[in-house]
Amino acid sequence: LRVVLAEMYINGVSTRKVEKIFKEMCGLDISSNDVSRATKMLDEELEKWRNRPLGKFKYLQLDARYEKTRRDGRVLSTAVLVAVGVSEDGYRSVLGVSVSISEAEVHWRNFLISLKERGLHGVEYVVSDDHEGLKKALQTTFGSASWNRCHVHLQRNAFAYVPKVAMRKEVAGDIS
Repeated sequence: LRVVLAEMYINGVSTRKVEKIFKEMCGLDISSNDVSRATKMLDEELEKWRNRPLGKFKYLQLDARYEKTRRDGRVLSTAVLVAVGVSEDGYRSVLGVSVSISEAEVHWRNFLISLKERGLHGVEYVVSDDHEGLKKALQTTFGSASWNRCHVHLQRNAFAYVPKVAMRKEVAGDIS
């Protein structure tokens, strides 16, 4: 039930709708106070995760995706910045997520600084797309780390210049 509630919470389902869904799906009568208490607990858990201390991560993968969000009564395309680290023992971990209005340098820089403030250190190698704002922010925050363009992004960008779909496999092979 906790997972179902978390999913509804993430998707912005109203308290009244949660009550109705639990009644129909589970036969449970839960009050709006119960839902509010549970969402408060989820908020607290999310806040702990967002502010947890980091540590040494040798490799960093950075990317953004765009999601529709509602702001001031309007639906806007919003950048969701994501940092994934690989520790010295080879384990990947999502280090942080930040919702910003764009991928401008200032947003990436603030996000990366927040990761450093939480203790992220030891970054030797960064993989990301070729976004100018991101590259500038990396120079400011992790200037000594080596950078490599993500091959998936490189291939996608290259395909825009391939005149025939049938030629894409050959181009992809040449890039790798």
